Amino acid sequence: MNKYPLWKYLLILVIVALGALYSLPNLYGEDPAIQISPTRTTTVDAALLERVEGALKQANVPYTGKLLDEKGAKIRFADPETQIKARDLVAQTLGDSYVVALNLLPSTPAWMQALGAKPMSLGLDLRGGVYFLMQVDMRAVIKKAEEAAAEDARRVLRDNKIRYSSINRLEGGAIEARFKEVAERMRAEALLKKEVRDLDYVDIDRGGEFILTGKLSSVALTEKKHFALEQNITSLNNRVNELGVAEPVIQQQGDDRIVVQLPGVQDTARAKEILGRTATLEIMLVNEEAQTAAFTGDVPAGSKVFRARDGRPILLKNRVVYSGDNIVNAAPGFDNQRSGAIVSITLDSRGAAINQRVTGENINKRMAVVYIEIKSEPKRDEHGKPVLDDSGREVRVSRRVEEVITAPVIRSQLGKRFQIEGMESVKEATDLALLLRAGAFAAPVEIIEERTVGPSLGAENIQRGFHSTWVGFSAIAVFMVFYYVMFGLTAVLALAVNVILLVGMLSMLPTTLTLPGMAGIALTIGMAIDANVLINERIREELRGGNTPQASIYAGYDRAFGTILDSNITTLIAGVSLFTFGSGPVRGFAVVLCLGILTSMFSGVMVSRALVNLIYGRRVKLTKLSIGNTGWHQSDIKQAKRA
Repeated sequence: MNKYPLWKYLLILVIVALGALYSLPNLYGEDPAIQISPTRTTTVDAALLERVEGALKQANVPYTGKLLDEKGAKIRFADPETQIKARDLVAQTLGDSYVVALNLLPSTPAWMQALGAKPMSLGLDLRGGVYFLMQVDMRAVIKKAEEAAAEDARRVLRDNKIRYSSINRLEGGAIEARFKEVAERMRAEALLKKEVRDLDYVDIDRGGEFILTGKLSSVALTEKKHFALEQNITSLNNRVNELGVAEPVIQQQGDDRIVVQLPGVQDTARAKEILGRTATLEIMLVNEEAQTAAFTGDVPAGSKVFRARDGRPILLKNRVVYSGDNIVNAAPGFDNQRSGAIVSITLDSRGAAINQRVTGENINKRMAVVYIEIKSEPKRDEHGKPVLDDSGREVRVSRRVEEVITAPVIRSQLGKRFQIEGMESVKEATDLALLLRAGAFAAPVEIIEERTVGPSLGAENIQRGFHSTWVGFSAIAVFMVFYYVMFGLTAVLALAVNVILLVGMLSMLPTTLTLPGMAGIALTIGMAIDANVLINERIREELRGGNTPQASIYAGYDRAFGTILDSNITTLIAGVSLFTFGSGPVRGFAVVLCLGILTSMFSGVMVSRALVNLIYGRRVKLTKLSIGNTGWHQSDIKQAKRA
């Protein structure tokens, strides 16, 4: 009656063992470390790591481990003080050619990491890190939309051979198109209302000219702002994820702000560099007629001097044909014919149309691919030393780096896809493709608030959270053993399994544990014991009704299951609602709550039943259950039946 088949015991054992395995890495904690990352023109190899080790040994700075991988070098230390001292030393030794950042690395054994076991991802409040509140410049969004509308209007009228005097964007924001004939204006207005629908059009007659003005409609303004915010969030997500920051939190706040949280990042300057780093391309035509001006300095109007990779000046027409905004995909590759790294570019429909038209009109002329990157670097005084603010942190400044990657001759008309040659290495091609895929910001962003949560504060929060959890667990354990004796002990063991499984699931799944999540763990412990209380009380009722101990155990678990299932389903519905409609900390709490309900059902019913079966199930002549002061002897049962 109270026996599980062997397969069920084995299934429970395997699940508990896996939960224990994947929860173990959380006991090892994290080590303070520094991370050395290369810039676009440098690499991190074994020779550099050896150089860093030599500098640390010479300065008597001890380290506990080192690691070299494709992302750079990582060196572990025993405590944060040594870590900070080492960061300053290594940064001074290597200079600005490398990025040296503080980091935290899990100290999980290698064999666990090989099995995919890793500690839980901790949020900003538990691990420490950097918080930014970023403001999106919506005025730039509107200006960009108006300029795009003006360019679209020129293209539509040109393609349909409608004559116009000029199309310009006015300072007030309107688009103004001038015509010499009213018939041309009428044709243009009818066509533009079909092709450029974001504008509201008005006819004006002034000084013998026929003018058509257009302003962005309120619907278009709302859509452009919403798109810009979503585009910036996507770009930030792509950039942070692909550049190696684990478990970022990037979400919208209000109509024009973005919250960015980077757990584990202790270096604010490094975090700013990650967020501010962006790369894009601008395609420009080479000014072949006045190329000597690039050397003499007599630059004609409408042109600008750039630098090629080898340092030579090159004169380009100062009008962007199309930019990185029109790139929908970028992938690194290798050209076997020319034995060089390349980046394959795919354009959107608008970029493809422009590319096809411009290259078709400029056969046998050169078109330059300009690489643009916004770099964040320390501000230096006249002696070359970094400038510090009042809090002792480095003052960072942004610098626009422009470089002509290649300027090939246009041999044939290009379309939606083309290749960029001139890459110095496959790594550079990979980095460029990565940043182009991440995308440029749809609108400029400005950091208006920043906070740094130190790892010591995070560790204190963890200590308090786990302390409260274990106090609650201990209090529940004492009560259950005191009130239900052996059945209380099995309930406590099942509760321990529940905690292990919950921690294991949080470690396996791509979730981030925050302080509200730890509150969810404490709540789960309190709720999980309810199932065993219901079961134990049901067993007591069966005993009082005159059932045998074996029958009482069976009936207790069988009849309490429906009540347990109903209560957990209703709580699960509440948890799903919190996750669906909540945000931030509320969703973190909801995730832990929902996972806790699933593990509670398993441990409270199956695990505790398995333990009770192992203790009592094999006893044929069971006369008493150790379930508190209502335990019944077989003689008591017979006497109750006679009564």
